Amino acid sequence: MSKPAPPAVRRRTPRPPGLVAAASVALLAVTGLPVAAAAAPAPGVATVSVAAPVALTAEGQSADVSLVLSTPSGAPLATPVTVSYATGKGTATAGADYTAGSGTVTFPAGTASGATRDIAVSATTDTTAETAETVPVTVTSSTPGVDTAKARATVVIDANGLPYLNAKLSVAARVRDLMGRMTLQEKIGQMTQAERAAVTDDPSLVASDLLGSLLSGGGSTPTPNTPEAWADMVDTFQASALTTRLQIPILYGVDTVHGHGNLVGATVFPHNVGLGSTRDPALVENVEHVAATETRATGPQWAFAPCLCVARDTRWGRSYESFGEDPSLVEAMETSIDGFQGPQASGLARPDRVLASAKHFAGDGLTTYGTGSGTYTIDQGVDQVSRADWNRLALAPYVPAVQQHKVGTIMPSYSSVDFTDDGLGNPLKMHADEDLITNVLKGQLGFDDGFVISDYNAIDQLPGDTFAEHVRIGVNAGTDMFMQPNNFADFESTLLGEVNAGRVTQARIDDAVSRILTKKFQMGLFERPFTPRQNLGQVGSAQHRAVARQAVAESQVLLKNSGNVLPLKKNQKVYVAGRNADDIGNQAGGWTVQWQGVSGDGVIPGTTVLDGIRQADSNVTFSADGSAPTAGADVGVVVVGETPYSEGFGDVGAPSCNFCTPQQLEPKSMTLDAADAATVDKVCAAISKCVVLVVSGRPQVFDSSSVDALVASWLPGSEGAGVADVLFGAKPFTGRLSQTWPANADQEPINVGDANYAPAYPYGWGLRTDGQRARLVAARNSLGTGDAALRAARADLATALTPRFWSGQTVKDKASVVAALARAAGDLTRTTRDPFAAGDKVVSVVRDLQQSVAVAGRAPANAAALSAQADVQSVSGQPGQAIATLIAAGALR
Repeated sequence: MSKPAPPAVRRRTPRPPGLVAAASVALLAVTGLPVAAAAAPAPGVATVSVAAPVALTAEGQSADVSLVLSTPSGAPLATPVTVSYATGKGTATAGADYTAGSGTVTFPAGTASGATRDIAVSATTDTTAETAETVPVTVTSSTPGVDTAKARATVVIDANGLPYLNAKLSVAARVRDLMGRMTLQEKIGQMTQAERAAVTDDPSLVASDLLGSLLSGGGSTPTPNTPEAWADMVDTFQASALTTRLQIPILYGVDTVHGHGNLVGATVFPHNVGLGSTRDPALVENVEHVAATETRATGPQWAFAPCLCVARDTRWGRSYESFGEDPSLVEAMETSIDGFQGPQASGLARPDRVLASAKHFAGDGLTTYGTGSGTYTIDQGVDQVSRADWNRLALAPYVPAVQQHKVGTIMPSYSSVDFTDDGLGNPLKMHADEDLITNVLKGQLGFDDGFVISDYNAIDQLPGDTFAEHVRIGVNAGTDMFMQPNNFADFESTLLGEVNAGRVTQARIDDAVSRILTKKFQMGLFERPFTPRQNLGQVGSAQHRAVARQAVAESQVLLKNSGNVLPLKKNQKVYVAGRNADDIGNQAGGWTVQWQGVSGDGVIPGTTVLDGIRQADSNVTFSADGSAPTAGADVGVVVVGETPYSEGFGDVGAPSCNFCTPQQLEPKSMTLDAADAATVDKVCAAISKCVVLVVSGRPQVFDSSSVDALVASWLPGSEGAGVADVLFGAKPFTGRLSQTWPANADQEPINVGDANYAPAYPYGWGLRTDGQRARLVAARNSLGTGDAALRAARADLATALTPRFWSGQTVKDKASVVAALARAAGDLTRTTRDPFAAGDKVVSVVRDLQQSVAVAGRAPANAAALSAQADVQSVSGQPGQAIATLIAAGALR
């Protein structure tokens, strides 16, 4: 175990715990320990290693190399152990840059296993600006049984005095200076990202291969999988990067797609399909701020999120990563980028923010079923669309992501596009599409303050027979950094060969590297390369889990509520059944601990749905399969749905995987699992009041005629108590479908705007249990008086709230209230302020009226299509049009 770091003396950054700064070599005084007479230890008596393989110091400072003693049994030393140390030949010059030296260190008899002794290396001072220099320190022992194989360290004397190190200069000036000092090999290294597992056994590969970035793929974690271990791991890799002459720090990326899901103990939020159902951009921004805080506190500075896919076919195994099926909703939820990155002027340098990555550019949600890559049915498939539809459904979300939210990185899709305008038959992989990446994204959209990162081994799928062709096509198409998890060295040597052969230009390399370095400077990594640990204690904190619990509650969509069964009354006898009631792994879904997710209770800390119900009501009987007696139960709550899955293997009709668990191997379907359906039938037949919760990543079709209340719970994550909050009325149901709920599986794909649109529940559907009047009061109070339009809207809302129009919280005079709300909505469309929150509340009251007509069976035949369209209009900032559409859908009948 390494000792805590001494007070920081580095010019640029405090030393992180576990990375002891270290460069005349003198043994630090050791007092208070007895010195025993020397004796030869028995074989295998002890190991002497270094606490950290890299020690950093500034000119004129000294730092420590900490030696750690360990014994095989963990018992104190029976006899003394002496080791010799010496500085060696590195890039630093003895006498000019540091004082060379050697000596011995003795661990006396009785020294406890785990004890440390420090040796110091002092750097000299000169007036010359220079790059970093290294001093190797070796430790040996001639005593039999003492292992010093891991007692080697590198002392680094920091680069100093160079313009790119001057934080007072502009980022552009720093990038130009650094670029002018880099070799081609160093530039190519910046374009390369490796998997942590490939360098964990030898972190020096980060330096020797000049790597610019590392990542943790799904399930790739340190041991133990704790916040502190994550921070130590990332800092170890960062320290290796800082042994290079230019000391360019690495970026570390991770899939923070619903919280820092790889980390056991992190707050796990609902997946995006649930967040989209909240229709609450401010909440989504807060969610991703929490996720960013937990991610950055544990080391990674880069989230491979958010997914801006517009999922048009929920048979796709990644559809739950989409905020919804319409681009207007996806664009509204791009506040997620702001949550990750923070304020545009300074956010990236803050310890609670991370670099975001909008993915997957573009059209990953538009692939045609049956065109999937390899054995997948839809994942990584082909967009067979017109250019106009592709622009509307695939490209549109990237316009505000780049121009408004200033996303820092963009990841291309595995998918291909085959525009129907010129006929099908010529699909092109997105990673190979120079027109879309370079001309459209970087040119037309103006993505000039960020870089493009490839997906995992994505260039392996590009045209060409050789790896060199794949590399050349990928680089020339416009990708700047390449995720080559295990063959990073081959990538670097291949790209070097392509440049030397003239098949990749130096200008293309310089464009890529300048973009990467720009983000590193903006993030302050040259000044503060190590993990900012002040927020480590916030990982999984009660405060963060409260945000997740709110997100869960707001994401619940009440599809059916016959007899107003919900919210449940407290102190009833509640019979809970269903395999997803008490399985936190199932309710978290994919990208949790493992790539494909993990079924089971106790997989991550948190509360299951059953835990939440028991917190709300003490009289609960639970039977997963509904086999326990139901006699005496007042209400049944059946929690069913899917088991975890992710990309590829989560496709409906997808192949089996050779590493999946039995739960993961469950066939993927749009139809509720047969055993789940049987449990529903059994419980709902036995108990007069029956509620069914569907915990899933996509709609699940089944015969719900015997069900009194039906809830789309999506994948709530670690805070199942948020589900119970709405079940028992602690919070109201307010969620709306982000994906159309089909009437039968054969309807898929089905989306808002389709011809002959006749789902079970349309896009935007969601019964509410909060008061309509209170909603309008909140909308009115949220409006300022900054312009005439807002003042007019307030006046119209005051008219809508006229007491005689209401019966308590419920509208009594539909015509008068709706007329006033229509005027208010029109006013809101004229304001220069952002009217989304208030406008959406105004529209929601009219939507309630339309849904009540639909439930009563009095809506016109095209009501589903119209109500879905109204939701698109409301989210797009057109509340007046939305109300007019809802009136046409029967709101006033």
